[in-house]
Amino acid sequence: MPAKTPPINPLRPAIAGLALLLAFPSAGMTQNSSEKEKGKTSVPSTTTPSGEPHQTTKDSEKTITTNHGVPISDDQNSLKAGVRGPTLLEDFILREKISHFDHERIPERVVHARGTGAHGYFQAYKSQSDITKAAFLQDPEVKTEVFVRFSTVAGGAGSGDTPRDVRGFAVKFYTTDGNYDLVGNNIPVFFIQDAMKFPDLVHAVKMEPDRGFPQAASAHDTFWDFASLTPEINHMLMWVMSDRAIPRSYRMMEGFGVHTFRLVDAKGTSRFVKFHWRPKLGTQSLLWDEAVKIYGADPDFHRRDLWDAISSGNFPEWELGLQVFDEETAAKLPFDVLDATKLIPEELVPLRMVGRLVLNRNVDNFFAETEQVAFLPTNIVPGIEFTNDPLLQGRLFSYQDTQLTRLGGPNFHQIPVNAPKGCPMGFGNNNQRDGLHQMAVPKGRVAYEPQSLDKNPPRENPVAGFASVPEVMDGAKERKRSETFADHYSQARQFFQSMTEPEQRHIISAFAFELSKVETKAIRLRMMGHLANIDSKLHDGVAEALGMKEKEPAVEPGVPARDLPPSPPLSLLAKAPKTMEGRKIGVLVTDGFDGALLKELRDTARAEKAGLMVIAPKVGGVTDADGKTVEADLSLSAAPSIFFDSVAVLSSKAGAEDLAGQAAAVDWVRDAFGHLKVLGHTEEAQSVLEKAGIRADDGVVKIAAGKTASAYFTAARAGRIWAREPALRRPG
Repeated sequence: MPAKTPPINPLRPAIAGLALLLAFPSAGMTQNSSEKEKGKTSVPSTTTPSGEPHQTTKDSEKTITTNHGVPISDDQNSLKAGVRGPTLLEDFILREKISHFDHERIPERVVHARGTGAHGYFQAYKSQSDITKAAFLQDPEVKTEVFVRFSTVAGGAGSGDTPRDVRGFAVKFYTTDGNYDLVGNNIPVFFIQDAMKFPDLVHAVKMEPDRGFPQAASAHDTFWDFASLTPEINHMLMWVMSDRAIPRSYRMMEGFGVHTFRLVDAKGTSRFVKFHWRPKLGTQSLLWDEAVKIYGADPDFHRRDLWDAISSGNFPEWELGLQVFDEETAAKLPFDVLDATKLIPEELVPLRMVGRLVLNRNVDNFFAETEQVAFLPTNIVPGIEFTNDPLLQGRLFSYQDTQLTRLGGPNFHQIPVNAPKGCPMGFGNNNQRDGLHQMAVPKGRVAYEPQSLDKNPPRENPVAGFASVPEVMDGAKERKRSETFADHYSQARQFFQSMTEPEQRHIISAFAFELSKVETKAIRLRMMGHLANIDSKLHDGVAEALGMKEKEPAVEPGVPARDLPPSPPLSLLAKAPKTMEGRKIGVLVTDGFDGALLKELRDTARAEKAGLMVIAPKVGGVTDADGKTVEADLSLSAAPSIFFDSVAVLSSKAGAEDLAGQAAAVDWVRDAFGHLKVLGHTEEAQSVLEKAGIRADDGVVKIAAGKTASAYFTAARAGRIWAREPALRRPG
């Protein structure tokens, strides 16, 4: 029987991590440690609120301290008024840690550095006055201007668009009551529960500081070391290892507010809310092999896709959905709604669709708008409020603090993309003055309040002004994680079991790939212990893909995982629409091809709102069977099949023989088949498919003008040919 590690206390994950490190000394130090290091031992000195011992050190040099040398007793939890209460402003340890992290890099964002943005509008379907007084959710005739920025998280500004990563989905509403920023991601949960751990998370996933790589990747020791010692991360890992982390397009990506917020109506009634964005085109993701190849072929793949869609008038659109519930409902849920590592299944609280978001204008200047836009969770309007989510509470400080350095001082709100547009007062209708990069010219001698010299000063507005819900706060001042945050495996298990078979294979393969990059064996073993707590199929699949023979030590959860019913909306494939709208078709042509067939494909694609691009061996184009010159959109070398959702080869017999002799053409059809795409071809193109070793299946469709072209679109609407995948690739 394997040795059993001490149980992981979910309230103190890093303390449990120290205990695990003792079981795996190679994870924490080399075998050539000095005699001084070997002589040090960890001893319990105090106890946690749950009665388990703190692991502290005899050597004061190893005590973690603030930058000013003050010893820190708890580096896992922020200081709160009660374990579920708000984070306190007096928490100098949290503020120092977050503030230092906020200013580590200038001017590039520390996280979400790689992004793209666009202008648009939001329009409510009808008044939502029964749940909120927020002005932009009242009048269906009003279009509220917005600016939206999409981004990756881990990579720098110069990285590519398609790594396995979380995607940012931030929306700035220019409302009549001022700016409202809904700053979210394409995943509804997060890695950690308390903002105290955010710098640690980002330091772990970023480039390792001694070597400066890997860039935009989590497949390395420091991330998985942190993950294996932080049980609360397990639910998020399931999402990040799923296809959600490699979206096909920003246009086909969901968005979430992540945290639980509050809605407040005109009567002062407060309700909890979760925010969801649902794309009109449905969700779609890349395969891992596609994502890797696209990264090399076009690192701007997502940027270009969004820009081209808006430029061509195919405006991306999302619906805003709200999960609205009261305190009584929240109390009955089997998890804490203040825990950012948890979601609320739609079966428990259905979505209420309240409006649509349309992006209809590209930026005029990338730097001035996309780079300088500042999203702040603190930008809320009357009718929307915060909760005591400890991760959210830390973000309320961090985002504002970050912009002071990144955008050059306290007046970044005067940059046009950040300035209020919909409200009559504009920015700065107050007594704040001066500061770096002050661009306004405030007049008069008065810059304080109360005062009597200015006869028409700005004053408080008790009626229209923002006023917080009078929530009762009562609790001891302490650093502690609520016991209601302790279940780290149930929703991770639910997520995996809600996936379709192909999605489960991809999750297994992603874990296997990432962990195969981890050099330290002890980290891999610890992580396998967590996977065993989530699902046996997941664990065994990853173990087989890694070829791991050694049984890992068991990880005892603080709260045993419960079997929750599968939630179909968590699956991308289960709800994927059968549509060609917004999809791209690549058609490879040669001299002597049937021009009538290309016209038929082009007309059908246009009717189905799909894009079609003509690819030729050379960018100058080809001549069809009627002697007509057909221009190419791109050359074969510049347009690999990874850029398209489905493909077709239209060739003459001689043209096919020529293609069969070109490695680029053979790879073009072989990659399309390997990426499970529908592949249409003329009879004459059969030799190219044979050279690529392609076997006929439901997704390999023979087409001819006026006969079977419709069969191609019928197959392509269904998306990928998932039945093809098991024979082509195994996890790992």
